[in-house]
Amino acid sequence: MRELTGGEAYRLEECLRQLAEHHNEVSTDFKGCYPKKPYAEILKSFEEDMGSGKARIAVIEEEERILGFCKISSCGDAGTVDYLIVLKEARGKGYGDDLFVWAMDGLKQRGASRIEVKVVAGNDAIRFYEKHGFRVCSLVLRKDG
Repeated sequence: MRELTGGEAYRLEECLRQLAEHHNEVSTDFKGCYPKKPYAEILKSFEEDMGSGKARIAVIEEEERILGFCKISSCGDAGTVDYLIVLKEARGKGYGDDLFVWAMDGLKQRGASRIEVKVVAGNDAIRFYEKHGFRVCSLVLRKDG
């Protein structure tokens, strides 16, 4: 595992595509809505966030292919796990746990005492976060169109 450097965010596209496919399969109310922005726009925002120091990204890679990544950001005492994805083919090897530990350590180093993560309704990833002590504290309701 290592931290991504500036100019490398484009390498995360495969992971973002698989995440969007997963969301489109499991979302209880918004199937077919992902990604919400073009990949190029998302990746550009990642570069900007890293460049400004607002965010950090760690990757798991094998033979120069990124198998998963985690993006964290913080503002004051509030921290966020913005993304945590491991490609389907690489799951079950502890990569998600490794990225999660990196995220918690990184957010604590930045002074975050309250950490949040958003999970798409229907995504079984909620169990992963609950395993690590997170609990549902609110529901966000949305009406599109």
